[in-house]
Amino acid sequence: MPPTGKRPPFALNASVLITLLAASSAPTPLYPVYQDRWGLSALSVTVVFSAYTLALLTALLTTGALSDHLGRRPVLVGSLALEAVAMAVLASADGADTLIAARVLQGLATGAATSAAGAALVDLDPPGRPGRSALTNSIAPAAGMAAGVLVATLLIRHAPGPTVTVYLVLALVFLLQAAAIALSPETIRPYAGAWRSLRPRVAVSPKARRAFLISGAGVVAVWALGGFYSSLGPAFVHLVAPGAPQAAGGMVFFALSLSAAVTVWTTRVLRPLTATLLGCAAVPAAAALSLAGMHLVSLPAVFAAALLAGVAFGAVAQGSMRMVLARVPQADRSTTLAAYYALSYVAMSLPAVGAGVLTQSYGLRTAAHLYAGLVALLATAALLTLALTRTPARTRTPADAAGPAAGTSGRRVRSRQAVVGTARCGDTLEPWHQAMNGSRATRTRARTRARA
Repeated sequence: MPPTGKRPPFALNASVLITLLAASSAPTPLYPVYQDRWGLSALSVTVVFSAYTLALLTALLTTGALSDHLGRRPVLVGSLALEAVAMAVLASADGADTLIAARVLQGLATGAATSAAGAALVDLDPPGRPGRSALTNSIAPAAGMAAGVLVATLLIRHAPGPTVTVYLVLALVFLLQAAAIALSPETIRPYAGAWRSLRPRVAVSPKARRAFLISGAGVVAVWALGGFYSSLGPAFVHLVAPGAPQAAGGMVFFALSLSAAVTVWTTRVLRPLTATLLGCAAVPAAAALSLAGMHLVSLPAVFAAALLAGVAFGAVAQGSMRMVLARVPQADRSTTLAAYYALSYVAMSLPAVGAGVLTQSYGLRTAAHLYAGLVALLATAALLTLALTRTPARTRTPADAAGPAAGTSGRRVRSRQAVVGTARCGDTLEPWHQAMNGSRATRTRARTRARA
């Protein structure tokens, strides 16, 4: 059962999400250091980056529901301990192979911890402030990535051994968080089936499937854009301004992450569907502005594009998360979150690897053009889908019911319209066709309510 004092556990789980994502982005400003030190190519950098995201995806698909069966606390404690080990391996890395191995460990730990911590936030959602958990689940990744890039960039400039110090600091934080989680109360009552839950699967709560589908293209577009800036952002900055300070490469991703975090906060008052639409509309503009910065050799334009990309990322992440989590029952929370993050990280990693391959073969300029076109097309598709969702379905008339339903359509049409109105009210976006095609008992209850 949820603990009585919810505020400290809520803040603790939110801090876990922030630190996990800070650790995920900390290597971004260090990639140029690794390239100079070990002669890594752009493809090697994207492989190192994607090793993390693909391992994270594997963990999400296998351990996404584990915390529902074992409890949030044991999954988080074990994951944070493994994350600390991954930080130690990163601190001792001496080549691309070690980096890849460390990032795989990090991805596995982050995948297991992300769904458990996110589900714990939903468990602890204050009754008087509904939606706080969805907002926190949306803002924590962006805030964490911004913090990770900023701290790593500052340590590169001011701390001895920048490729070691940042990871040792993060390892210490993870160990402290693991101890705090171990001492905190459990938020759910575990149930049997832990081993069975480890079978790889993608499961979305039936109440979230329609929202998941209609927002999917927008989620893919913004996470793919984030993947480009996270893996190839420093190289892109160097292409546009070869004489820029090395720290500028990491700060472009910091600009995106910070902008995303601010956008999540400022758009929280908007309806989820409206926020997602606004974010998708910003993607093509951000892609076009980044290409303009490259052609005009303008570093300010590149940073402006990163800020606009952050607006797109924050609005879509916040809006789509709220739509997906609107009415998910407790038993399905961690699996639904795992599916959402699985889609996000596939979108972040696979296009980035493709960009690395293109950069290796045809150069970063060509890769940037193709990448910008891809995310713009995805965002446009999402805009069309979401715009159609906003359009009310055509109301059935008695004439539409001619044929087998003729003579009995009056009350049935009215009752179905009542059910559709109930299913579509607000922003939960529950599939109205489930009400239209439900069981006989469901239709009977609907007719009873309509008569009343």
